[in-house]
Amino acid sequence: MTFLDKKSFLQRIGLLILFVAYQIPAAMSQCAMCKATAETATDDYGNVISGGINTGIVYMMGMPYILLAILGWVFYKDRIKGFLKDFMEIHS
Repeated sequence: MTFLDKKSFLQRIGLLILFVAYQIPAAMSQCAMCKATAETATDDYGNVISGGINTGIVYMMGMPYILLAILGWVFYKDRIKGFLKDFMEIHS
């Protein structure tokens, strides 16, 4: 049984979807005091600073996805290079 076996691949994807769905309530929860503080926080001039907090959260959330995309691209590039090398050896 290989990693690319269709049944095994579908099972892994199914387990991943179940795991992510199970984690959604934990990801959506937030401390009531933290939420209230972020919503009412202002600087000395009366400007709401919660936008900066949201920007920081989005930045921290995006970094793992960017790193995963780079890792996937490197892996894919390596696999294609090996495939093309084998293909040329067979058909030469």
